Amino acid sequence: MSLVFVYGTLKRGGSNHNFLAPQAFVGVTRTRPGFRLYELDGYPGMVADPIDTEGVAGEVWSVDPAGLAKLDWLEGVSEGLYRREPIPLLAPFAGQSVEAYLYARDISGRPALGSDYDIGRSR
Repeated sequence: MSLVFVYGTLKRGGSNHNFLAPQAFVGVTRTRPGFRLYELDGYPGMVADPIDTEGVAGEVWSVDPAGLAKLDWLEGVSEGLYRREPIPLLAPFAGQSVEAYLYARDISGRPALGSDYDIGRSR
């Protein structure tokens, strides 16, 4: 099982939550400062941002290998849209190995969303 941090349409109530529904919800938390969300045509992308002071709010899920493969497909990992990598979280997940999907393409011209994605915006 892998721990995965989600921050957008995969969260409970989000338009892509069905990909996580059979997995186990673990809890809510934030990344450590240094991450920011950007608007990407109806869904968010998280990127590292060294000047960020808030971090990103989200959920942690325990995901089995088959579920992880589905998430990698959804997030376009093989196409270079997102990359899955470990990120630092605040308590109660500080120090634990948790991965997240970071947007891997250029964000130039994309509006910043800040630290929290409103799932009511998701398609």
